[in-house]
Amino acid sequence: MPYYVAFDIGHKPRGNIDDNYTELRELLDKNEFECHKFFETSITRESLEPYDILVFACPDFAKITRQEILEIEAWVQNDGGGLLLLSHAGGDKGRSSNLSELSELFGIKFENDQVLDEESNIGLENMPIIENFNPPHPITSGVDSICYRAGCSLTVISNAFAIVSSNETSEPFSTPLICVSEPEKGRIVCDGSYEMFRDRIGGGLQYESHSKLAVNMFEWLISDYRMEKRDQDLLPVPEEGKEASEMEEVQARGSSLDVKSKTQSTENFNISLDISNKSELMTLLNQFLSQINTMKNTIESIIYTFSKSDEISEGNLKSNKENSTTEKSSVSDITKEIEETKKETHRSKKKKPEGEQEELTTSPPKLEEESAEETEEEIIEEEELDLEERREELEAEVEKLERKVKSIVNLLGFLEKKYNSGKMNEKSYKKQSKKLHKDLDKIKRRIEKISNALNQ
Repeated sequence: MPYYVAFDIGHKPRGNIDDNYTELRELLDKNEFECHKFFETSITRESLEPYDILVFACPDFAKITRQEILEIEAWVQNDGGGLLLLSHAGGDKGRSSNLSELSELFGIKFENDQVLDEESNIGLENMPIIENFNPPHPITSGVDSICYRAGCSLTVISNAFAIVSSNETSEPFSTPLICVSEPEKGRIVCDGSYEMFRDRIGGGLQYESHSKLAVNMFEWLISDYRMEKRDQDLLPVPEEGKEASEMEEVQARGSSLDVKSKTQSTENFNISLDISNKSELMTLLNQFLSQINTMKNTIESIIYTFSKSDEISEGNLKSNKENSTTEKSSVSDITKEIEETKKETHRSKKKKPEGEQEELTTSPPKLEEESAEETEEEIIEEEELDLEERREELEAEVEKLERKVKSIVNLLGFLEKKYNSGKMNEKSYKKQSKKLHKDLDKIKRRIEKISNALNQ
């Protein structure tokens, strides 16, 4: 009896079962799973009913709506759905997505970083070899090691736990990489590296134990509740032909938009959509509006940054190009470069470096993506804040930062205990302690700046 897996394609996933996840699809087909491309104008609990597992394979510049998040939550908790969330280096910030808004409902958060390891890797520091599987879990049963290729770290907030963590030599060290949660009737897996299951790349699905890990992961995601209902034939199955018709709808929409962008015509054009009621139409229009607003805010932030100076220096352009293409750069390095670029007087118009990588497979998030986020921080630090509009947002940020301070202090205590007990050498202790203190100082300065602004 097959179990049905829905691979979301409505939020521009980087992992696609017709492209770079074909080997994963074949593997699942051989293990009694039936994979489907899943597209809905707006995901609902009802539309998920025929599926046992829903996969978000790293949404790229697309966000799940609040209503969709609530519908997915209800499907997991009440219908025993299995949810697999896969991210990438840079997390939500790097991909302009919002997986954490969904995962946080189940006690897990994707961090906006990249896991590196100079000592234990398969050739590059952003392809660390991980063997830290604690506590034992069905997902890691029979798995000796994994390659956590171009992935971000995770944080456990509540009612969840890590089953795979980074090495002591990693950066960040001993931090969650794969986490699980069992809310009510359903099951959740969060993994910061979608590239672990990609076709024909180093550290992808062909790496040692990755096939075993993938099968274990999907088998565990079938909840006891769901398994019992399937055995009793009490659940529907995906409709024949539905997938194809919806794909045609997506292609038609994309084709119409593509023609519009190429011709730059001001004439009206028609997009043929199969809308059955007013509610579906309003939902679709709201999604379009949300994407337009996101683009508008990003453009305004970039305009603000560069309006303070006429041109960009050739030296900074060269430096930015080196940072965006190097395979051994880190998120913090790129952030630092952006901040330095903003502070200097610019002398030449910025051009996109030729051959700049389009996707991040062996390096941190794109410079442009970091720039938009850094611009927001600069506005907070240097401009008078509109507290009426942003007070709640800033207060929430302070709360999150204060929780991070507590976590870092606890980690420092943990490090000291390990060092004093002889379980950690002096070199590792000093390196990791220095990094934590640096992060702690940075967070405290940020809290102080926001607090001062709020108290004005």
